[in-house]
Amino acid sequence: MFLPVDEQIRRIRAGAESIVPADELVAKLERSAREARPLLIKQGFDPTRPDLHIGHAVSIHKLRTFQELGHRVVFVMGDFTARVGDPSGRDETRPVLSEEEIESNLATYEDQVFRILDPAATEIRKNSEWLAGLALADILRLTSQYTVARMLERDDFAARHREGRPISLVEFLYPMMQAYDSVALRADVELGGTDQRFNLLLGRTLQERAGQEPQVCLIMPLLRGTDGRRKMSKSYDNYIGISMEAEEAFGRVMSIPDSLLDEWLVLASGARPGELAERRAGAATDPLATKRWLAERIVARYQGAAAAGNAMEAFDRIHRRRQVPENLATTALSLGEGEAMWIGHVLRDSGLAPSSSEAGRLIRQGAVRVDGGVVEDRDLRLGPGAYVVQRGKRSFVRVLIQPGKLTPDGE
Repeated sequence: MFLPVDEQIRRIRAGAESIVPADELVAKLERSAREARPLLIKQGFDPTRPDLHIGHAVSIHKLRTFQELGHRVVFVMGDFTARVGDPSGRDETRPVLSEEEIESNLATYEDQVFRILDPAATEIRKNSEWLAGLALADILRLTSQYTVARMLERDDFAARHREGRPISLVEFLYPMMQAYDSVALRADVELGGTDQRFNLLLGRTLQERAGQEPQVCLIMPLLRGTDGRRKMSKSYDNYIGISMEAEEAFGRVMSIPDSLLDEWLVLASGARPGELAERRAGAATDPLATKRWLAERIVARYQGAAAAGNAMEAFDRIHRRRQVPENLATTALSLGEGEAMWIGHVLRDSGLAPSSSEAGRLIRQGAVRVDGGVVEDRDLRLGPGAYVVQRGKRSFVRVLIQPGKLTPDGE
């Protein structure tokens, strides 16, 4: 039994950027209730990275809302479109992934998405099912249904065209392929972020030209990342992954600027309206307490309450009581007898820095501590002994430097 349409609309509209067109969604919901036929709700994600993050989760939670309202969700894994790369919101072509990389990333998605969606009410499809089999004649027929002039109306294409930067023909095919997903599935509603508006609307066009009733486009806001400036993306390292280790996720939430709190409370907390209003008001007077609540809430949402409690305790131990984490990993390093090891090589060889040059940059920034003290001497050398070495706020290693064989590079 479906809820009354006005109640469904209220829940669907909550947190959405826009519904295009809203009157068609009302009509679809009324017909769905009248015919006792659930709507088909679609969203696609390209497996360009192995992790889904809480920015993706904004719309995935809305998919869950549709499930709770009795509708059918199809989660499209864009294994075929990932081979092209979506330039939405970017000013250049994305690198093309190999099939091996795509399959490796796909393997992680199902576990992550079912932390939010109901598996019993979710159908997972790969768009290679219908795109890989298209013949050249099919593709030519598809491209004939849209013009270059209309394609150049998309903001990122328009900017690159104005500035004389290249746009490959295959990039024009990306929105066509995403739109064709809607035709293949006969979607009633498609979800996407504000950067996907053009692609979603193109889906309406192709459905109409295929003789189908066009989908409604539910546009969701983009969550800004931990830097407070750009949209959340693993490429910018400003993300919190759905499956990210709990202590790391908690610490990243605690690192966000206060200016981001209101947006994250609304889009990422999942709080009910009454509690949300209370927390938004509290953010103005006590942002730190609000941030702690938000960090615990986000970790609990994806990792469970126990993990969230442990993450908060670990954060307090390190940042409030300045204690070293429990179960600290130990790395043994060797050097020639009577010698000492430069701190940059200690960071590199213990895994706290990817290279000596990056280690030097971290030291200059004051981001390195040894036994609790900030390293100010860039030429610091450590002799034999045990040390707790820290990078930034959350990365610790216990380093055991012992006499013996020279390090691999002989230094």
